[in-house]
Amino acid sequence: MSELEIQREGIAKRLRAAREQAGLSQGQVAKLMGWHRPTVSQIEAGQRRVSAEELPVLARHYRVSVAWLTKSTDPEQDPVDPQLELAARELQRLKPNDLQRVIKLLSALKKGGA
Repeated sequence: MSELEIQREGIAKRLRAAREQAGLSQGQVAKLMGWHRPTVSQIEAGQRRVSAEELPVLARHYRVSVAWLTKSTDPEQDPVDPQLELAARELQRLKPNDLQRVIKLLSALKKGGA
């Protein structure tokens, strides 16, 4: 797989993770962008490129930066799952008391699953 294909696949994965984190369906994104739903599916599967004009619009709808969507996807440089990274971004927006409640919940879930 070429470096370009690896980059395209990484962007596709990040776009899907960002859309899901934003709580949007492929159909909703298609409507926002003036596309057909299969277009969103093709983009998220890495079968269709996203233009330089489309990427900032998608980033705005998903509440992420273009830089985050396009950063390196080399496993040596970027071992973090995009969904975990998005979750961390959402956690940063919580008030301190709410963050502590989430941490306690995670701890309880970890103990229950161990």
